Amino acid sequence: MPRIPVWIKAMLTAVILVLLVKTFAFTSCTIPSTGMENSLYQGERVLVNKWSYGFRVPFSTWRWLGKTAGKGDIVLFNNPNPRSPQISVGNREVFISRVVGVPGDTLMLNDELWVTDEQVLSPDSKSLYVYPYTEEETMQAVMRQLNIQGNSLVGYAGGKYIRTFSHYEYYLLKQKLADKVDLVPLYQKDISKSHPFVIPEKGKPVKVYPWNVTLLCNTIVRHEGKMASVRGDTLYVGGKPVEAYMFNKNYYWMASNNPVNLCDSRLFGLVPDDHLIGKTWRIWFSSGKGRIFQRVQ
Repeated sequence: MPRIPVWIKAMLTAVILVLLVKTFAFTSCTIPSTGMENSLYQGERVLVNKWSYGFRVPFSTWRWLGKTAGKGDIVLFNNPNPRSPQISVGNREVFISRVVGVPGDTLMLNDELWVTDEQVLSPDSKSLYVYPYTEEETMQAVMRQLNIQGNSLVGYAGGKYIRTFSHYEYYLLKQKLADKVDLVPLYQKDISKSHPFVIPEKGKPVKVYPWNVTLLCNTIVRHEGKMASVRGDTLYVGGKPVEAYMFNKNYYWMASNNPVNLCDSRLFGLVPDDHLIGKTWRIWFSSGKGRIFQRVQ
């Protein structure tokens, strides 16, 4: 039997080592767009540490020694909302984005699902609101329709009544009144065009509100494997209405550095922990001066 040349053995050994490293330790990817500038630039190539959040076993979503990603991490992950859901998670296209919401966080998101810098509010936190005293009869009728109780008058000033409402109650009232009554926060700082979104944490219930019901429904269908639908502002899971849902996975909210780039959670929603591949580590190729082998931040 002829002996295998030394150079062939060396090549085979090198190929096997590269495959082992890529499968079990690090992988590489190319930054496809300008979405992560000024952290990462289009065309740069980065190394991704597959052990950052525990090792995800090949050909499965099971993670060994799993741990949560940190806020601010730039993460490589599989597309959580592909065109063909039948494609296994590990074979889907990949994205790179920054973690801005970890399991259990509350983020203030506007109508475009962009994270704002407004003070984080609880949906049930109370604030003072005013409206013309001449609209008291209308307000009372709408409050009865919405079953808002215990919101007695707390003051009167300049021809306006003052009442306390929660963020959630104010949202419902504004929808029902349809601008027929000038109901506004008493203090300018309480004016908010955003709503609080709780990022689901495994084993903890997330309350359903009109502004998060669609996002929760999509997440339950895509990643929790259950039938869910929305009728009006009510979430139905397994055909039954629910006021809160307890998730079986941890989830993340991802954002691009560049707000124009939509390859983040504004496009595909919440990202489950079993879609995370790893944390970007170092740049190994770049046309920028001094950036090669720079740590990704």
